[in-house]
Amino acid sequence: MTESSALLRFARHNTAMSAPASSPDLPLTDHAAAVLHLSRDPLLAQIIAQVGSLPVLTPTSDPFGTLVRSVNGQQLSVKAAASIHGRLVAALGQSVLGQPALGQPVSGSEAGPPTTVTAEALLSVDGETLRSFGLSWAKVRTVQALAAAALDGRVDFAHLSTLPDEAVIAALIPLPGIGRWTVEMFLMFALARPDVFSMGDLALRQGLTRLHPHTPPAEVLEGWAPYRTLAARYVWAENHRVKGGGEPVVG
Repeated sequence: MTESSALLRFARHNTAMSAPASSPDLPLTDHAAAVLHLSRDPLLAQIIAQVGSLPVLTPTSDPFGTLVRSVNGQQLSVKAAASIHGRLVAALGQSVLGQPALGQPVSGSEAGPPTTVTAEALLSVDGETLRSFGLSWAKVRTVQALAAAALDGRVDFAHLSTLPDEAVIAALIPLPGIGRWTVEMFLMFALARPDVFSMGDLALRQGLTRLHPHTPPAEVLEGWAPYRTLAARYVWAENHRVKGGGEPVVG
């Protein structure tokens, strides 16, 4: 059997699993079943073998602050994003138990250094002040819009985890500066949703085409459901490995 015919059988077998969800998919607690399922795609199996295990994602305890930090860090280096976030929380932040401070774990019941900003804090200062922390005017507009939506009830951040993926997308993309890609990254890394693959991400599209150039993307992705988040993470990891000089897995 060829790799393409194996993938076709894999996708057809999985068709019944791709019905739209009316409730949120629960975060994974381990990757055993997901890796077994995704490894039925022979090309993805090669990537999994070469990359090895990836850490299990866990939902954030601070969805509002996590989305603000994500927006502020877009199109910036990790170092620059951390610097801007550090200035922001130093001036306006508060501690959130269980939420790491700039990548450091918080344990026990002690309040650590500021790690996040609230909607109230963001709206307590003007745009010029936010600009002084390093945010662009576009990002100032976006974080202020997020804060306003949180306070006036248009977006209930505390209950986003109870909504299915498309409902989270529908709640957030009307806000300025929030597109589908941003919300899909939020679903994957803040809410730890297991079945998200962003076709708005150039690296994911390129990786998908490199692996399965002769198969429609929708067919490939149907075969990877209901573990498309982990599949995406392996495609990203493969892109990183290839950029570092590794031999690519190609279809």
